[in-house]
Amino acid sequence: MKMMCGKLSLYEAVINVSKAVSERCAMPILEGMKLKLSDSLLELTGYDLEIGIRSVVAVRSADKGEFIVNARLFSEMIKKMPSEEIMIELTDSFQVIISGGSTTYNLPALAADEYPALPEKNTEDVIELPQTVFKNMINQTIFAAAVSDIKPILKGELFEIENGMLTLVAIDGYRLAVRNEPIKYGGSKKFVVPSKTLSEVAKLLSDNDEDKCNICVSPKHIIFEINGYLVYSRLLEGEFHPYRSAIPEKSATEVIADRKELISALERAQLLISERTPSPVRCVFEDSRIKINCSTEQGRISDEMRADTAGPALEIGFKCKYFLDPLKAIPDEKVKLYLNSNINPMKIVPVDGDNYIFLVLPVRLSRN
Repeated sequence: MKMMCGKLSLYEAVINVSKAVSERCAMPILEGMKLKLSDSLLELTGYDLEIGIRSVVAVRSADKGEFIVNARLFSEMIKKMPSEEIMIELTDSFQVIISGGSTTYNLPALAADEYPALPEKNTEDVIELPQTVFKNMINQTIFAAAVSDIKPILKGELFEIENGMLTLVAIDGYRLAVRNEPIKYGGSKKFVVPSKTLSEVAKLLSDNDEDKCNICVSPKHIIFEINGYLVYSRLLEGEFHPYRSAIPEKSATEVIADRKELISALERAQLLISERTPSPVRCVFEDSRIKINCSTEQGRISDEMRADTAGPALEIGFKCKYFLDPLKAIPDEKVKLYLNSNINPMKIVPVDGDNYIFLVLPVRLSRN
């Protein structure tokens, strides 16, 4: 079995598909990438039983066949080849010969007979989204997904589709991110996608407003179709946290602040904070000002900025990173902060519109 292919197109596909290849697995075959040749098309598949990625590259060949290669070595070999055209050959003894210019690599291969099949794609019920919109929705929520295994379902994001509105929700017990966007879909659905999958999906999504992403959902799996790639993932099982009941409906203190100024002030305070010195930032909202103070073993900072404030003055503490993450995720020039007390969560919303809501839990401040 022989094929000729372009180095750049093959390397790009190999790198992206490799993200679904397991580094260490009880099934050694899953540590490899599956290559399937059908005439002029080479199909590449990576699958670790949780996430799978498949792509197709155009090649020059009249052969058919399939085999498994070590994904890391294969990608490095393709990258190092000196020529733009590469010949790949599979011998009868299951050796892969990769040649181009004056360079030839030999790489052992495995038979693909025992490679697990990916889930079937349901083409009857497809959700279509603009890629730029979907990319923004993921990037503006994924930071709030849990990383611990205490409640595994929170390591994913909730997708809710109802009345033509898609809502993505992430929560880790300390902050909540909710992002809404109208879509052209008439049905209702609710499912939870692992944040690991969404992280890889976001990397494949383009910044072209014309490009679309198709999503196919079955009871246990989801498939994303993006720019020639198919990303497969299992869905997380269980009841997602009832997040709506956690969102405050009223507030005592309202603040409108310049987002970039607020980020800059918090980043200045963050210079003093580390895992060894995890002090909170102390925020005071009063008299059209936001005052930010932080004191650690490494030093102290006192800072302030102008803001539009309404309601009683309030002093409250936050973990600096948790305050910064939502501010960095949104593009608006100004943001609105809703607060009730120093023990209730702060709500961050747009000045105009309602396409996102972030909650950040405060931390108790010492009296000093």
